[in-house]
Amino acid sequence: MSTLALSLDQLPLQRASALPAPTGVIRGSDIKQHYHPTLSGLIPLLGGYGLKRSVPYLVESSTSLALAMLAGASAAGAWSAIVGMPQLGTQAAAAMGIDLERLALVPDPGHRWLDVVAILCDALDVVLVRAPGQPRPADVGRISARLRGRGCTLIVLGQSWPGAYQRLTIGRSTWLGMGQNGHGHLAARHALVTASGKGAPHVEHLWLPAPDGTVRRYIGDASASSDRLRLVP
Repeated sequence: MSTLALSLDQLPLQRASALPAPTGVIRGSDIKQHYHPTLSGLIPLLGGYGLKRSVPYLVESSTSLALAMLAGASAAGAWSAIVGMPQLGTQAAAAMGIDLERLALVPDPGHRWLDVVAILCDALDVVLVRAPGQPRPADVGRISARLRGRGCTLIVLGQSWPGAYQRLTIGRSTWLGMGQNGHGHLAARHALVTASGKGAPHVEHLWLPAPDGTVRRYIGDASASSDRLRLVP
């Protein structure tokens, strides 16, 4: 890929409208220099502290999980961006708790998406990108250097990112809201989520999201006893 020729003010950024920040955010103290705050439900999955700064995460095939990972840091004041997700509505982002006042959108970065990600990692705290393809090792190394220099966290929604700090995958899911007659709407989901990286994989059973819109550990809530639709990926 050619040397970067874009600057931040040349990107097609869109400003999202402001909506209230969510509750349920863990705010760090001594660890804040190394971790972004995260939603409390994700704390065990992410190692007990939060979203680690200066590293990339890979999320496989789950937009809701990727948005949830961004939400805690955003609600705590982080500046963030979402790249390559033209179908994402701001209402969906806000419902996950993302602060739209501090969010930049690049819906269609084109074939230079890695250049766009590199520039944003220089300027912002957390960047979420839907990866349209396999990056070259040289590009991964270039972006990793920028993450370390700025303390930015990269969340990649895709199938591959060499050197990812953690890889998060969704296993069995159960959706709620559809009756036996097929009427209704999908209102909540609980799913098995596996985080793999250094050491043994860690598995959590999470609401993603819960009927009230939060992301938290699933412990067999009574509300899950009816109107369910089971999906096995």
